[in-house]
Amino acid sequence: MSFTIGSGDTQFRGPGQMMRTMGQEQERKAFNLKTLLRLLVFLEPHWQRMLLAFFLMLVSSGLTLLTPYLIKIAIDRHIIQGDLAGLGRIALLTAAAFVALAFSTAGQQYILSWVGHRVLYTLRADLVRHLQRLHLGYHDTHIIGVTLSRVINDVEVINHFLSDGLINLVGDSLILVGILTVMILLSPSLALVTFSVLPLMILATTLFSRRAKVAYSTTRSRVAAVVGDLAENLAGMRVIQAFAREQSSREKFDRVNRENRDAHVRAMSLAFMFLPAVEFLGILAMAIVLGFGGYSVIRGAISIGTVVAYLSYVTRFFAPIREISQIYTTMQASMAGGEKVIELLESEPRIRDAPDAVQLQEIRGKVELRRVCFVYDGAPVLHDVDLVVEPGTTVALVGRTGAGKTTVANLVMRFYDVTSGALFIDGIDVRRISQVSLRSRMGLVSQDPFLFTGTVADNIRFGSPRAPMEAVRRAAQAANAHGFISRLPSGYDTQVQEGGVNLSSGQRQLICIARAILAEPGVIILDEATASVDTLTETLIQEALERLFSGRTAIVIAHRLTTVQNADLIYVLEEGRIVEAGRHEQLLSRGGIYRELYDKQFIDKEAE
Repeated sequence: MSFTIGSGDTQFRGPGQMMRTMGQEQERKAFNLKTLLRLLVFLEPHWQRMLLAFFLMLVSSGLTLLTPYLIKIAIDRHIIQGDLAGLGRIALLTAAAFVALAFSTAGQQYILSWVGHRVLYTLRADLVRHLQRLHLGYHDTHIIGVTLSRVINDVEVINHFLSDGLINLVGDSLILVGILTVMILLSPSLALVTFSVLPLMILATTLFSRRAKVAYSTTRSRVAAVVGDLAENLAGMRVIQAFAREQSSREKFDRVNRENRDAHVRAMSLAFMFLPAVEFLGILAMAIVLGFGGYSVIRGAISIGTVVAYLSYVTRFFAPIREISQIYTTMQASMAGGEKVIELLESEPRIRDAPDAVQLQEIRGKVELRRVCFVYDGAPVLHDVDLVVEPGTTVALVGRTGAGKTTVANLVMRFYDVTSGALFIDGIDVRRISQVSLRSRMGLVSQDPFLFTGTVADNIRFGSPRAPMEAVRRAAQAANAHGFISRLPSGYDTQVQEGGVNLSSGQRQLICIARAILAEPGVIILDEATASVDTLTETLIQEALERLFSGRTAIVIAHRLTTVQNADLIYVLEEGRIVEAGRHEQLLSRGGIYRELYDKQFIDKEAE
C-alpha cells in the first residue's frame, strides 16, 4: 500500500514494518516520570474530586489497619476476661468500622469512576482535535488502524492507571507501611520472624518487573498491529475479493493476531506466575506466625489476641502486594501506551497559521505560483513552477501520471507548504492566510468522491450545514443530481451507507458536486472527477461542472483531455515542470507532449 504525491512515492508504514520496530518499543522505560507528569495534566481539572478520593482512601486505609487491632482488644480484654458488656461495645465499634470502610471504599470508587470517564473523554477529544490539526502527510504515512489503537486502546489503559491505579497505589503503599509499623509495635520479635519472607518477595518482584517491562510494551504494539491490519483488510475488501486474495490476507491477519495472542499470553503468564508466588509467601508467613506465635503464647511472651491480629495483618499485608503487582502491570501498559499518545500529542503540525494570519472575507479567485519548488520526503516533486490563474477563468493541468498535477492542487489548498518560492491567492501569500478561511472559500471535487454516513441532504450540506432544504434542492438540480435523488427510497432523507456503497460512483460524484455548488466557493479544484464514470454520467457531470465553474476560478486536473478542451488555459506538466502552456488548439498545433498525450488517447479510444 503506497501513497503517491507528484512524482514521489512514499510507502505506508504497514504492520510488517511496525513489527520491525519492536526492538525500539521494548527499550521503553518501565516508569517514565516525564510521561507521567505529562499525563497528570489531564487530572488537573478534577483535582478537587481527586483530593476527596485521596481523603476517602486515607480513611479506608486507616480503617483497614484499625479492624484487626479491635479484634485483638476484643480477645485480650473482653473475651478472655469474660467482659460481655465490653465485648458488646467493641463489637459495635468493629461493626461501625466495617460499615465506614464499606462507605468510604464505595465513595472512593464512585469518584474515581466519575473522574475516569471524564479523563477518557478529554484524552480522546484532544487526540481527535490534534489529529485534525496535523498535516495530510501525517495521515498519508500512518496506518489508520494504528491511529485508532492509540485513540481507543492506549487511552483506555492510560485512563485506568490515572484515575484508579495511582490512588490505589498510594493507598496500598500506605497500608503496607502501616501494617509493618503496627506489627513491629505489637511484637518486634514476631515481626522479625515474619519478615523473613520479605527477601523472597523482593526477589520475586524484581524478576517480575524486569520481564513485565518488556512484555507489556510488546503487547501495546501487537494490539496496534492487529487493529492496523484489520482496518487495512476492511478498507481493501473490494480489492481482496477482486483478486481472490482472501486466503493470503487471512493468513497475514492470522500471523499478526497470533503474535498479539502470544504477546498477551507471555504477559499474563508473568502475572500468573507472580501471583501464586505471592500467595505462597503469604501462606508461608501465616505458618510462621502460627508456629512462632503459638510458641510465644505458650511461653507467655505475647497474648492470643496478638497472634490473631498478626494473622489478620499478614493476610492484609499480602493483599496490597497482589494489588500493587496488578497496578504495576497496568502501569507498564500505560507507560508504553502513554509514551505513544504523548508522542502523537506533541507531534507538531507542519502546516500552521501565522501569528498575524489574514482572515479572508471574500475571494476574487486569482491564483499565482511563483518559482514554486516542492520536495516530499526528500524527493523533488515540483521545480520552479510559474503558473497564473486569473479570476473567473478555467485552467487545466495535464500530464503523465506522477508529473505533479495533484501536488499543485494540494499546495493551492495548503494541504502542504511550498519548499521554496511562493503561492498567492488574490495577491496574498497563502502562508499568511488562516487555513479555515482559505479552505472555506475553496471547493474540492476529487476522483474518489467521499460521502459520510447520514442522509443525502446531510452530505450536500456538509460544507454549509445551516443551508435550508430549498437551497439543497437547488444545488442538487444544478449538479444534475435531483433526478436520481428523488427516485431513492427516501429521497433526500435516504441514509448513505458507509463509504456510499449504496450509490454508484457517478451518483456519489454528482452529490459531491452539489456539495461544492451549495458551498459557493470562490475557487474550485477538480481532481480527475470524471476518471471513473461511464460516458453518460460523464456528460451529466460535465454539464454540472459548467454550472459550478460559472463566474468562478477553476483548476481542473484531468487525464481525459477531451474534458479540458474548452479550458481558458492548459498547462502541461512533465516531471514536476511546466513544459507547455496554451489553449487546446494551440497545443495540438505545436506537436509537443500535449499532442502526444492526445493522440495516444484518441488511438486508445479507437481501439475500444
